[in-house]
Amino acid sequence: MSRFHLMPNRAFQPTRFLTVGFALIILLGSLLLCLPVSSQSGEFTPWLDCLFTATSATCVTGLIVEDTGLYWSTFGQVVILCLIQLGGLGFVSMIALVFLALHRRIGLTQRLAISSALGMNDLAGVVRVVKNALIGTCLLELAGAALLSLRFVPMFGLGRGLWYSVFHSISAFCNAGFDILGSYSGAYASVAGFTGDVLVLGVIMSLIAIGGLGFFVWEDVVSAIRHKRKLRFYSRIVLTMTGALILLGTVFFLCVEWSNPDTLGPMSPGEKLLNAMFQSITLRTAGYASLDQGALRESSAAMSVVLMLVGGSSGSTAGGIKTATVAVLLLSLLAGLRGRDEVVLRRRTIPHARVLSAMTLALLVLLLTLTGAMILAVGEGLPFLECVFEAASAMGTVGVTMGITPELGAVSKVTLVTLMYLGRVGILSFSMAFLLGHRGVNKLHYPSADVLIG
Repeated sequence: MSRFHLMPNRAFQPTRFLTVGFALIILLGSLLLCLPVSSQSGEFTPWLDCLFTATSATCVTGLIVEDTGLYWSTFGQVVILCLIQLGGLGFVSMIALVFLALHRRIGLTQRLAISSALGMNDLAGVVRVVKNALIGTCLLELAGAALLSLRFVPMFGLGRGLWYSVFHSISAFCNAGFDILGSYSGAYASVAGFTGDVLVLGVIMSLIAIGGLGFFVWEDVVSAIRHKRKLRFYSRIVLTMTGALILLGTVFFLCVEWSNPDTLGPMSPGEKLLNAMFQSITLRTAGYASLDQGALRESSAAMSVVLMLVGGSSGSTAGGIKTATVAVLLLSLLAGLRGRDEVVLRRRTIPHARVLSAMTLALLVLLLTLTGAMILAVGEGLPFLECVFEAASAMGTVGVTMGITPELGAVSKVTLVTLMYLGRVGILSFSMAFLLGHRGVNKLHYPSADVLIG
């Protein structure tokens, strides 16, 4: 009997470990950012601003209340970068790295936490995936830094150029969106100073897209190439949805913003295509911005909200509902319209439990986003669309802003902090609960009730 009561607690221990672990990292980061050495002025930074920045970095969001390059010192920027790397790759994976370095055995609890953090449905090959994820991350971030240094070193000098290259490579790959280009592009301008630079925008776009695919997809792609086999079902869904969303967003922003004098209007056709694609990719939880988000037309802002809530893929550095979840929702919608009881794709039936989980997650994210937007609208007296944009950016751990975040009051900042934490940690814990939880069996069966729908 005692074992029966202990099993659920043991099963959900990784969820608590994940939630508390992220909170402790945020708390430590906040304390370090509060120190005078973290600011360029040498003064203490208000606690709420430090908490906001640490949460945004750890949850790889990118929303800021102070310009990262102009306000924080080199020490403060290093702290932020460490938080980004821990939050993006996952501190659980870092713990696994320590275990491997010390030749310690990774126990069942750690394997459960890692499998959830990486979006895996079983424990087979967890250690191998972690090793490959860490190695792949290092190689990709180094490659990104090397390519960015071709532009930044000639512009800013050797030391500063290399630091800029490393910072933005890690930030882009982890889908964080933090930048330290304030002295070049202007405060809160992100990469707006490089709208015509194919190298900088191209490298950042590539890192964002690769980081948003997920470690499991990397593993599957490499294995498929090496062993000359087909990709697995999940990987094909992720790659198809990712490509479709990038294409849809690019075409949409090209059409809507083509003549907008405050965004794509003054650019050449080639620059318009480059920046429309950048906008489409960065909204998938990256947070970099080459366009003024506050100058977007209302239809573009609405599309931006949709893309932000969709996000990247499970087990990746991205946030949002996730591409596979959206695919399941669309397939269930299509099945419902056709009057079918089962969701089928490519001769594979998706279990009803997965469909229910996808619906639950999507409704939860939508409810939290709208609630946060209403709190911002009431508290700040701002247009609702701007508040929805900001709330979706926090909930989807994106980081783009229409320019209202630095001016928000304490209640609104706490609201965004909560949304960022829930958007990163809450969704991971939610996914883990469905992965590890034992679905209860109803002991009582009640008569059916017919409910009118529509």
